Amino acid sequence: MLDRKKGAPANPERRSLMKGAAQAATGAALASATAATGLVVGASATTTAKAAENPPAKGSMMFMRGHNMIGARTESPGAPADHEVPYREFDLSFDLTEHTLLPGVTFPVFAFNNRVPGPVFRVQENDWIKVNVTNNTEEMHTVHWHGLDVIYTMDGVPMVTQDPIHPAETFVYRFQARPAGTRFYHCHWSTPLHMMSALHGAFIIDSVDDPVRRRFPYERDYVLMLEAFDVNWTRKHINEVLGGMKRVNKLMAMGRLDPITHGFFKDWDEMEAAIADGWVPPWTRGAAEGSMPEPQFFAINGRSYPATEKISIRSGEYIRIRLINGGFLSHHMHLHGHNFWLVAEDGNPLAEPIRLNTVSLFPGKTADIVVYGDNPGFWTFHDHDVRRVMNNGIYPGGMLTLLAYEDMGDVPYVPSIAINE
Repeated sequence: MLDRKKGAPANPERRSLMKGAAQAATGAALASATAATGLVVGASATTTAKAAENPPAKGSMMFMRGHNMIGARTESPGAPADHEVPYREFDLSFDLTEHTLLPGVTFPVFAFNNRVPGPVFRVQENDWIKVNVTNNTEEMHTVHWHGLDVIYTMDGVPMVTQDPIHPAETFVYRFQARPAGTRFYHCHWSTPLHMMSALHGAFIIDSVDDPVRRRFPYERDYVLMLEAFDVNWTRKHINEVLGGMKRVNKLMAMGRLDPITHGFFKDWDEMEAAIADGWVPPWTRGAAEGSMPEPQFFAINGRSYPATEKISIRSGEYIRIRLINGGFLSHHMHLHGHNFWLVAEDGNPLAEPIRLNTVSLFPGKTADIVVYGDNPGFWTFHDHDVRRVMNNGIYPGGMLTLLAYEDMGDVPYVPSIAINE
């Protein structure tokens, strides 16, 4: 949802996400006691004992015989404990839900806090952030904080900076919010599938002295997540993943999960030895599926046109629009009737804004633009690659919305909806 109130994009989950710092300090006392040690807390005595033998700082628990992370609470080392800095605490979850892009188009997705896209984080630069991430699905996940300069053990890359978050496990991320700007977060495990679920959300870091606001005194601030969906591919692969993970989780619960089940190896030499011993890499198997997602639906903030929400503006007003491309396709957003200013790329303010009417966003990119209300009307804002402005091949649709002036008075022509032009 886009906020039409002063200052910030809407965050319907803000209360469910955020706790006060005082509550954080008391509610996570057990976690703070082990934050510096890298131990797993909240699990069975057996799990905790085994974790103590080989804490995360020494390498992956996936190689510990009989390890079981289901239901654990994991505190990775490297960040200050609760009593050392004033954390702002948030709760985030991985959930399996049904999402509706348009009437008649509903499909299963992995989602943060049961919403697509995930909730917006809004924090101040240099705030200390603590995010308790709980996995409510049968799949494994991580969270990568895209564009943030976090401690490396908080970067969310499975088997590089942390173990994947197992079913019913809570992983605690701790970091300082920097640098300021438009950032985002997304899952970094099984990334193609999670991109097709729009398993991402905005992470906005405000600055006390915002150079963009100094030059362009905007009041309203919009966040637009740009998304692409292959609903059939997603439905098929979620079912396959959940079927396989049921077996994996059963083996883990029995203490019989072997790393090779997931293709986990300590290093290249161990992998080569496994191949020599008869292990067959999945990409060489004759039965390996070669399919790639081919999106038929495109969306802004989880909705396809005509279900997308309008962007509101008034004459004489500056508005800021934060565009985030969390998918693997490129998008080229064109605004009718206005030349806007490109004021930031990848969250970082430009030394000199650039005047444009079309801005390109490659995968993983963010772009901030400022629009000035100097041409009253109703103006289309859309991806100029028309293949992305369709719903399953039907034009218009997809990645399209409207910039609508609120102070038009007696409107000479009222916009309506045309489907299947």
